Amino acid sequence: MIPSLEVRPVAGIGEVRPGDNLAELITGAADWLRDGDVLVVTSKIVSKAEGRLVELPPEGPDRDAAREAALRAETARVVAERGPTRIVQTHHGLVLAQAGIDASNVDSTHLVLLPKDPDASARALREELRERFGLDVAVVITDTMGRPWRLGLVDFAIGAAGVDAVVDYRGQRDAYGNELQLTQMAQIDQLAAAAELVKGKTAQVPVAVVRGFAPGFAPDHGRGAAELIRGADADLFALGTAEATARGLRAAAELPDATGFAPADGPVRLPALPFPQTRSVTVPADTVAAVIVWSPAGDLRAAAEAGRTAERLRAVLAADGLASGWLEVADPATLAAELPEGGVPLGVLVIGRGSLPSL
Repeated sequence: MIPSLEVRPVAGIGEVRPGDNLAELITGAADWLRDGDVLVVTSKIVSKAEGRLVELPPEGPDRDAAREAALRAETARVVAERGPTRIVQTHHGLVLAQAGIDASNVDSTHLVLLPKDPDASARALREELRERFGLDVAVVITDTMGRPWRLGLVDFAIGAAGVDAVVDYRGQRDAYGNELQLTQMAQIDQLAAAAELVKGKTAQVPVAVVRGFAPGFAPDHGRGAAELIRGADADLFALGTAEATARGLRAAAELPDATGFAPADGPVRLPALPFPQTRSVTVPADTVAAVIVWSPAGDLRAAAEAGRTAERLRAVLAADGLASGWLEVADPATLAAELPEGGVPLGVLVIGRGSLPSL
């Protein structure tokens, strides 16, 4: 059966201040709450009640400095930066503009930070509603975010209690008999977005109720919204384009030699490679290929360019997952026979597999 949902705003909560009891405020404004409802709460009132506020000077450079200090304190790492906009990962693991710090719907002398632990805040609110008011409801705490490749903002879940974050359809079959391979629905984000349709940004309605949520409640409180945070090992877009490029350039400049290549004890025979200043050979067993780097005798500029070319090649190889390093040659004079007349060997670059990570 396809579920039918009702989404209702909770009006009349009013201004929330540090120390206020959210359970009392919400039940006072929504005496129609009942078991099975999903309570969707804007993080801002949770933060206000928990005192997650930063004071701001009324104007001048001190105001900007206070904002910057708050942003630094909430930032675990910078993801991307364009002009005044900074996309960062917070200590929660969330990736947000300005670390989710907000100056809207608060007086001009304060900034609102995100709750310290949104999942814990959701659990605490749910427990109090159950113990003090006899209401068995789920709680979703939300914030607003932009999305890569899409204009516009949408509400999403940063904390949850009583409802599973993800519905996993993998292994099930669709109406045509196809097995679903990747489908995992972030249902608490769907609840957050649905609730925002009746909350809005300017109507001072920070809470909504979703009624008729068919999947029901999770055992205990569930694993919370933290389950939705993608780990670094699975994040294909961990940095902005400019930041990733800069990191790659820095890594290329600091590229270490790969280890594990055996020294060449005897003569190394290098058949000609068809581009200037290099020749190749197959040498130790764990080596894919080797390149002899050389320049004309006495030509310092050519020698420098040969070194630069070798390092560019190493960076390209590393980007493709191939390691490289300089092979120790017992007698460099043995390479001279493989070079054009007047050529001086500068070294042998060996290329192997898997000894270095990609840039």
